[in-house]
Amino acid sequence: MNQVLDSTRPVISPHTPPSGGTSHSIDCAIAHAMNWLVKEQQPEGFWVGMLKCNCCMEAEWVLAMHFLGVTNDPKVPGVVRAMLKEQRPDGSWEVYPQAPMGDINATVECYAALRCSGFKVDDEPVRKARQWILSHGGLKKTRNFTRIWLALIGEWPWEFTPAVPPEMIALPTWMPFNIYWFASWARATIVPLAIVSARRPVRPLPSDRRLDELFPGGRGRFDYAIPKTMTGFWPTFFRVNERILHAYGSLPWKPWRETCIKLCLEWIIRHQDADGAWGGIQPPWIYSLMALHVEGYPLDHAVVHNGLDAWNHHWSYERDGATYLQASESPVWDTLLALEGLLDCDATGETFPQMLPALDWILKKQILVKGDWAMTVKGVECGGWAFERANTLYPDVDDTAVALSVLVRIRNVVPESLRPRIDTAIQRAETWVRAMQSSNGGWGAFDKDNNRWILTQIPFCDFGEVLDPPSADLTGHNLEALGLMGYDQRDSVVKRAVQYILSEQEQDGSWFGRWGVNHIYGTALVLPGLQAVGFDMKDPRIRRAADWLVSKQRQDGGWGESCASYVDESMRGDGPNTPSQTAWALIGLLAMGSHDYDAAIERGVQWLLRHQHNGTWDEPHYVGCGFPGYVIGERVNLKKNAGMLAQGRELARGIMINYNLYRHYFPLQALGRARQHLRRKGQRAET
Repeated sequence: MNQVLDSTRPVISPHTPPSGGTSHSIDCAIAHAMNWLVKEQQPEGFWVGMLKCNCCMEAEWVLAMHFLGVTNDPKVPGVVRAMLKEQRPDGSWEVYPQAPMGDINATVECYAALRCSGFKVDDEPVRKARQWILSHGGLKKTRNFTRIWLALIGEWPWEFTPAVPPEMIALPTWMPFNIYWFASWARATIVPLAIVSARRPVRPLPSDRRLDELFPGGRGRFDYAIPKTMTGFWPTFFRVNERILHAYGSLPWKPWRETCIKLCLEWIIRHQDADGAWGGIQPPWIYSLMALHVEGYPLDHAVVHNGLDAWNHHWSYERDGATYLQASESPVWDTLLALEGLLDCDATGETFPQMLPALDWILKKQILVKGDWAMTVKGVECGGWAFERANTLYPDVDDTAVALSVLVRIRNVVPESLRPRIDTAIQRAETWVRAMQSSNGGWGAFDKDNNRWILTQIPFCDFGEVLDPPSADLTGHNLEALGLMGYDQRDSVVKRAVQYILSEQEQDGSWFGRWGVNHIYGTALVLPGLQAVGFDMKDPRIRRAADWLVSKQRQDGGWGESCASYVDESMRGDGPNTPSQTAWALIGLLAMGSHDYDAAIERGVQWLLRHQHNGTWDEPHYVGCGFPGYVIGERVNLKKNAGMLAQGRELARGIMINYNLYRHYFPLQALGRARQHLRRKGQRAET
């Protein structure tokens, strides 16, 4: 079982910032934070924090073990305890802490998992959950993915779930609706789901554990129909197509279907990660195991065994007697951002020797093999990094951009003997990043020009996001990397990226945060990127962004933004203060290179100093974004498109994340950059 860092635990013995002025206090805080990193470094050289999501991860694992016939897994009691610990007082389960209400999908899946595990109808957790479900619209309100889980355990008719045709696997990349039109995470889920959808397997719950109580009017009178959430030509077209696919699936003779299922199986097996997972995330992993099982692969087959065994290692962690299962893992990301924080604090290989094994580990993790991205980007060798330690087919541009920034800076503060390796890695990464730029000048996370909106009209695409279009935050990271390499707006790639970023600015001056919550994150990543490539930081548009950050600072000096800002514009920059978001705001203001914002900067620094404990910070709130729940994968006009979102502040379609090391290395970065900023101010005063 993996022991990872957990920022949701309260800490004791708070560290009081020493007297002696802000500069001395920053020095002490940085020293404490760096010492904390020394203690938390893994033997292999990397850093990694717990990645906490919502309880769909645990519930779906329990249901999958039932479906696969795994009856003796010792993790089950701990996983059940994790679900019980996360249940809200009203009986529901939520997408993020302090959400205004629970999520119907997570609550139904957890309910089914508890009943599957042997809980009785009248047991308090089950009773409270059932009351909440029925009072919030019942099963009729669930998404299609939740209905598929219910179908797998015999609680929902397969004919009332969206059809996912395995024939999609045979479509060439130039043909509409081929699997490479979908975002990487959706693609890796759709391929195994197509097998499951075509076979329509059922492993019913035992008779005493069935979910009859969720059909208070009786199953025969229940309306199972897929909700019509969208109107117009394309939604109607796909609903008609859905009926045709279901009719085709019922025919005794289906040309090419068995061949396509075989192609799907081969694709699944080729895409398994070295650690046993698929795609570095839970959905394709768990569906791949079930697809293999449906096609007759036994539990002791190497592919299936490795997939099941992975949860016994770094994919699960213990906390207070409960076993949590990670939706993904972030060792590459965490290590890169920790190194960036150390560099911001002027660490070198000599003063902080722990940087050297971390650097070596990162260099070894560069991916040199072609993955799915190469299906649409031809003639380019890979040089990227993935988020996870064993995922080689899905390098992402964001990790690679941060890696470039770190390598360019670290090469001058480590032994000269390492520089040839670093230079080779930089050259490969730069070539790949440039090739991955989308036609509008921005960058998506895993693919180029992954923005075909028509996919969002397909009935089974009612979860999270199915597209991976460019985003301003990720593009900001790439600009920062290119700027550190010496490129400016005379470079065509940089010029197009700057134009894209400026076109994405909101009227209030901020930028949307696709991968972090939310406008504080987006703005904080864009400003350093623009500064790095020599953009005029006195430009009124840029000043407006900085002024927006200042306007969102709390009286106590901190910043915070709720996940609810993804559906409610009034929540932009509004929410409980967090160390990460306070650090992001500071990083954005410090990138301005002006002392006009020093009052806000000093108050933000003092907030971080006051809230440091035992060398680190606490952060129970979720500030990472997996999916905002827009389906299209990019910012939307919330006032114009509120109806299409099918979610409120609870974010029923979203996935929010607590990256447990954010609370440490982002404050470290902010304090390091603030120290440099204040030193320059002091030097100017002396002259």
